[in-house]
Amino acid sequence: MGAAVEMAEVWRGPIRECVHMGHAVICGPDGEIVEAWGDPGLVVLPRSSSKMIQALPLVESGAAAAAGLGPEQLALACASHNGAAIHVDRVRAWLKEQGLGDDDLRCGGHMPRDPEESKRIICTECGFEQVHNNCSGKHAGFLTLTRHLQAGPEYIELDHPVQRAVKATWEEVAGEPTQGHGIDGCSAPNFATTLHGMARAMAFFAAAREDGDTRSRAAVALRQAMVTWPELVAGEGRSCTELMRAMGGRVALKTGAEAFFVAIIPEKKMGVALKIVDGGTRGAESAIASILVRLGVLDPEHPAARQFRNPPVPNCRGIEAAHIRPGAAFR
Repeated sequence: MGAAVEMAEVWRGPIRECVHMGHAVICGPDGEIVEAWGDPGLVVLPRSSSKMIQALPLVESGAAAAAGLGPEQLALACASHNGAAIHVDRVRAWLKEQGLGDDDLRCGGHMPRDPEESKRIICTECGFEQVHNNCSGKHAGFLTLTRHLQAGPEYIELDHPVQRAVKATWEEVAGEPTQGHGIDGCSAPNFATTLHGMARAMAFFAAAREDGDTRSRAAVALRQAMVTWPELVAGEGRSCTELMRAMGGRVALKTGAEAFFVAIIPEKKMGVALKIVDGGTRGAESAIASILVRLGVLDPEHPAARQFRNPPVPNCRGIEAAHIRPGAAFR
């Protein structure tokens, strides 16, 4: 077992004020470790970084095709979106086309991150809905698969056919048994795996081919939907969206709660998984950008790379009071 390594630092003047420690793994197409920092065997909950895995049964089963889902819906199935109109309107329409509504969701609701939609809710006093949940696209996918399987409505239960399909798929693409589960913020099970297993799963997505088997074609459809519609995967100003745009569709990215991050790099047939141990998102964003620069798929001088890899930390007057930079692991 390796100890966590220094992945990002915060400097205030001449003082190194904070260090974000973490673990990361890069896997190749055969699941072998290409490079690693810290402990590849660390057992983790990938949280929303696992949404592509959770969406695989939706596509592989034929449910997505039967429901007429296109790339926009598939991107939303993988999304942790801002709850902006471009997200909420599409999820609402998706549900309506399936003869479903907000009450059929089991994710719960919260105020959207998007400032315009949040302002609209406050000013109209209409209240937020479950479609505003950042995971509502994933849950619309669960519901679509539920209908295809003719299963019961409680699709978030561990023994429901949808979650059994997700668990089986998870273990197959990660190449190892899951090690228990936790309940995610959206109430769905989130299965535990090793960091190596998660990187192996992302390498599967990276190596998937359009002329491959059904699962491989499903993986291609999901990763392509993400890079085609990066604004649906997260939202304006978010690291997933901005970094995918910066790389011109060459890499699919997905963040997860508590500072998890994954990358799918088809041109190299590599998958990346990382975890910052203190749960600090800024550390995960800097670290994933550093790894992408290291692999030669992200220009370090691109504004988005600088925004997340080396961002300034302004004070309340807008003055740069500190800055984040890559840690010792990436120097």
